[in-house]
Amino acid sequence: MEETKKKEIEERVITKNSGFKMLFLIIAGYISAILCFICCYYLSTDITSDNTILCGILMILGIILVVLFTFLQRGFHILTPNEAIVLTLFGEYYGTIKKEGFYYTNPFASCMAPGKEKNTATQKKISLKTLTLNNKQQKVNDQLGNPIIIGAIAVWKVVNPTKAILNVENYQTYLSIQCDSVIRNISRLYPYDLLQEEEENSHEKTLRGSSQEIADSMKQALEERVKEAGIAIEEVRITHLSYAEEIAAAMLQRQQAEAIISARKKIVEGAVGMVEMALEKLDEQQVIALDDERKAAMVSNLLVVLCGHQEAQPIINSGSIY
Repeated sequence: MEETKKKEIEERVITKNSGFKMLFLIIAGYISAILCFICCYYLSTDITSDNTILCGILMILGIILVVLFTFLQRGFHILTPNEAIVLTLFGEYYGTIKKEGFYYTNPFASCMAPGKEKNTATQKKISLKTLTLNNKQQKVNDQLGNPIIIGAIAVWKVVNPTKAILNVENYQTYLSIQCDSVIRNISRLYPYDLLQEEEENSHEKTLRGSSQEIADSMKQALEERVKEAGIAIEEVRITHLSYAEEIAAAMLQRQQAEAIISARKKIVEGAVGMVEMALEKLDEQQVIALDDERKAAMVSNLLVVLCGHQEAQPIINSGSIY
């Protein structure tokens, strides 16, 4: 069984159909219709001759001209900068207007609105401006299974309005759903954070430490998914990242414990260096001769003073330790 391939629609840009010529023609048509009505009036008031048939012809001609040129007005389109409209004619793709200006097209051609929007002129026009999609915060599990809350924004714009209208139902809804999916899928590939020991011996990316690299990965993945809808992704940034409420308190305690351990480690390393330096200075300058037991007592006292939380309270010993 042969696979049916999706037919690729080639974009046809309408650029030369200026509406001013048709505008002058329609104005001339309305003037002709008014002249028909005026002539009909004067003929009907002339009692010297029977002009009933001619008057009727002029009346019918004037009505036809009014109806005809009123219908022809449907072909006018006015576009401001960074706007586009996609036109279809009897169900087939007719063309796309992407440049600002005053245009006239086939009056039977209709503008397509994205999705099932109401048929208004504003919603028929497609904005080509750079827009921002503020993705709502969502709860996902990271690589380690920890529930986290993450939110991101996507900076995007429509580069192919034909694909945006004809290939998807509603390109804005399509982009929003794809953005949710990409953020959820990529967030599961990385841990929120690593333990301090793991960070020192690992170059693994984390959501907290490598947010820019992960945002770039989200941009590439999202770009691939929305290419079919004629959308270009300019930037993706993570705007919110935190642990979920149910584990936030526990993770905060873990981070506090790691910070305390790290601080203690630095304090002990500094205290040991200071004690070692003090003993070396005493030996070099021969201020006092200390045996091993006295050195042990001095080291113990210095470590207590340097590593303690509270200020030291010195005690003067007037006797001997022996």
